[in-house]
Amino acid sequence: MEEAAMSRRGALRAAFAALAGAGLGRRAPAHAAPAPLPLPPGATEVKVDLDTRGIEDWTVVDGQWAVEQMPNAPGGQRAVVQRATRNAFNVIVAPAGPFGDVDVAVKFLPISGREDASGGIVVRFHDGKYYVARANALEDNFRLYYFDRGRRQIASAAVKRPPLGQWHSVRLAVVGDHFQGWLDGVLLLDQRDARFRTGRVGLWTKADSVTAFSDLTIRGVLGGT
Repeated sequence: MEEAAMSRRGALRAAFAALAGAGLGRRAPAHAAPAPLPLPPGATEVKVDLDTRGIEDWTVVDGQWAVEQMPNAPGGQRAVVQRATRNAFNVIVAPAGPFGDVDVAVKFLPISGREDASGGIVVRFHDGKYYVARANALEDNFRLYYFDRGRRQIASAAVKRPPLGQWHSVRLAVVGDHFQGWLDGVLLLDQRDARFRTGRVGLWTKADSVTAFSDLTIRGVLGGT
């Protein structure tokens, strides 16, 4: 009996080995990362050059925003800096647009903050409503929210927190209802949401974040309000 049992176990091992050799016992391959969203034809590009002009024609929603000398800024010798520390959220909106489909990239430098040390991109801002993708030097996440009389989370990705005192890149693209978000060149967010269809582009911080922004580039399809 014992010899028969051992013989059966040997046969099973041989069968599993044969399956593995044929590739049938391997794990299924991981799904490929989604491709970056392509903008439709007719997209225009706006590259904000802070070395040649200020932000006088931008719209300050909340916060203390100013252009400051910053020789190490990725986009030149000056950067937009937000220094208010007592607001729930701080938003400034660029004059270009409105855009429907849009792809926005910016560099941000979290300078300080004890409650929050964040920087983010606003898209489809209209009548106080908007989407924002933001990173936070005090948290291990990268998140997409919508704001409509309050902030609500849409998607979140776990990340290694971006250190204070270093420049980081954020990119947010939206085509139709499809959103993608990158932090430091890595695609981390891929989500759909159809609340808001068009609007302007802006920059965002939260609470006591003191944050600098540079090298803002907007590529988008102009759309109505």
